Amino acid sequence: MKVKSILPISALFLSQIYFAQETSKKDDNKEKEIEAVTITKTKKAIEQKADRTIYDFSEQPHLNSGNTLEGLQKIPGLVVSEMAGMIYQGKSLDVYMDGRPLNIYSTQLTAYLEGLPANSIEKIEIITQPGAEFPATSGGAIINIITSKNAKSYLSATYAGGYRFSNYDHFRSKFNNSLTLNSKNKWFGWQLNVGQNYNESETKSTIDEISRLYNDNVNRNQYLRSAFTFDIGQDRLLLNYNLSLGSSDRYVDAYSLRNGQESIDKDKIDQGNTRNEVTATYQKKFVDKNKKLEFKGSYTNFSNDFEQANQKISPAFSDMKNIGKNGSNQDVYNFRVDYAQPINVLDEGKLSLGAYYDQLEFSADSYGIENLDYKSKTTAFYSEASATKGKMDFALGLRGEYYNINGISLNPEEGIYKDLVPFEKFKVFPNASIQYNIIPKIAFFNVNYNKKITLPNVANLNPNNTRYGGNNIDFFGNPNLQPTIFDNFEIKLSALNYAFIGYNFTNTKNQIVQIVERKGDVILQTSNNLDRLKTHNFNIGFPIPLAIFNTPFKDIMKMDMNPDQVSFIFLYGSYQFQQIDQIINPKGYWTYNISGQFILPYKVKFNANYTYLTKGNEFFFYPNKSFYNTLNLSLSRKFNKDRMTLTLFANDVFNTNETNLRTTNAFPNVYIRNKNDTRNFGLSFNYKIPTKNKLAKEAPNMLNQEKKEETSTL
Repeated sequence: MKVKSILPISALFLSQIYFAQETSKKDDNKEKEIEAVTITKTKKAIEQKADRTIYDFSEQPHLNSGNTLEGLQKIPGLVVSEMAGMIYQGKSLDVYMDGRPLNIYSTQLTAYLEGLPANSIEKIEIITQPGAEFPATSGGAIINIITSKNAKSYLSATYAGGYRFSNYDHFRSKFNNSLTLNSKNKWFGWQLNVGQNYNESETKSTIDEISRLYNDNVNRNQYLRSAFTFDIGQDRLLLNYNLSLGSSDRYVDAYSLRNGQESIDKDKIDQGNTRNEVTATYQKKFVDKNKKLEFKGSYTNFSNDFEQANQKISPAFSDMKNIGKNGSNQDVYNFRVDYAQPINVLDEGKLSLGAYYDQLEFSADSYGIENLDYKSKTTAFYSEASATKGKMDFALGLRGEYYNINGISLNPEEGIYKDLVPFEKFKVFPNASIQYNIIPKIAFFNVNYNKKITLPNVANLNPNNTRYGGNNIDFFGNPNLQPTIFDNFEIKLSALNYAFIGYNFTNTKNQIVQIVERKGDVILQTSNNLDRLKTHNFNIGFPIPLAIFNTPFKDIMKMDMNPDQVSFIFLYGSYQFQQIDQIINPKGYWTYNISGQFILPYKVKFNANYTYLTKGNEFFFYPNKSFYNTLNLSLSRKFNKDRMTLTLFANDVFNTNETNLRTTNAFPNVYIRNKNDTRNFGLSFNYKIPTKNKLAKEAPNMLNQEKKEETSTL
């Protein structure tokens, strides 16, 4: 079939998908009138909105078969880099969970996401244009990981588990288990999710041939997430408590060359962390469902302990002894109030107002001696108005934030405490959006602008080494980093959630970047502010239904275009170009992704996902090989009246994914290579345990039906 025929038929495919989903919603309403428990709704695998893209995880086995980090890496356009962090379409992402900032970073964030099974995730929201209601400190963009599910009017239970393995120099196992219980009655609803994750892995690292490390890692994670929802008259109170316990053991065989002398060492690293989070939300209900008043307060504590012991093997043998012991503690207090109501402007409009207070206290110590005390307070107010006129949607917002940042750090060379560079300012952050709905609910063209800020994260501020210290390797933070200011512009054309084309531009001041330098035979890594950075990103995505290659047009018109039941290929491409004053003749790079869904006999679903990044500058790093090059495959099928889903999967089938790059910030360039055991095979399964509770056959009329049911309790 000719290319010129593919495009219009693909457009037809999109429209068929949309109307199939709309029909499903209408049918749902009819079913509700007959018997509530027979409701079935088709979830959209991808949903495009003016300010965000939403990816469903709950019904996508190829995304939820491993851990959360692996699932995120399969999202087209999302790049997870050890050096640059988490980036989507050229924008650095601030990581949220269930609408709240995680406030953990770097290797601790990686470990946390690796310890969270992907089958505990409901959906992922990537918010590329955060409005005024989001903290200005969200920076360029936000990734919001939604773990919550609806409570049922009867006791329900879901078990999820998985096992996978890698086999490089020897066999390594990785497994996870979780159980979710939820219910509600006429007084309250509750949900409890408990789980664990165990992960054996390896990492091989080489830096300039003067350092070679072989890491044998064992990571463990246990978590508990709970929620209670109370109905107080027409209002609602939500209480959440989350607990996460993580620990890791690393056994390192190290080779180093320094000043002409070779050394062989064995190191053991013990690291543990605990995260506690308590949240209370009060929702005031009104007769007008478009009116909203919400109060939310939260407290989060995150503590981390790091300890490294070393044993010399060559040239002189020694017993194991401690060479590093440090810890950190972080307390975050947060309160916000949000109000929204309709206003009579143009065809219809809405006004949103709110206030926000956030306080972060972070301390770090080495061998029990505190060497950093950092405090950050943010007070904010915002207002945003939106309106519709014909096919046009408008939004205009303004957010004012006052920052008070101060602290002290211990200067190790002088042995005295010094004040950090203070930051006490009031800043205003505008945002604006115009959207033209070409075909309402089907296709739109959108233009966005917002101004944001990012405060230095505690991982970059921490003066202690919380990774690894060797004979000629040292990692350390920079307690004097300054905030980063972003001006974000975006234009996007989207059709029916699956097809889009867009361009975004970000002008950044004081961008925080990783700096790796070689001094003699010593490798140093820290963070620093980059004066100016301009980032351009172009992206496009489009689905192609396979039916167009072997099915007559008249038969395509008769097909059921439920996206969960048809075979198609999704093509994605993006080009990113960074302009940095210190780099002469910078090069941009392309990201190519092709993912396919193929419906096989016996209702077996085969998914393939391939991503490849070409060479190009990413901050002060340039790849010797592709930043990211991987093929992932999965086979899945539902059993037992769709209560059980079984998935077989293989990640990085050809073992091509690795970090292999050189630095460009100083001469001589430093050459870095890291290879993890990314090729692994396994299975995962979800099982919705059937209930014999009689309430399961009754209409869910325990709660007042006039109340607006919330989408989540966690």
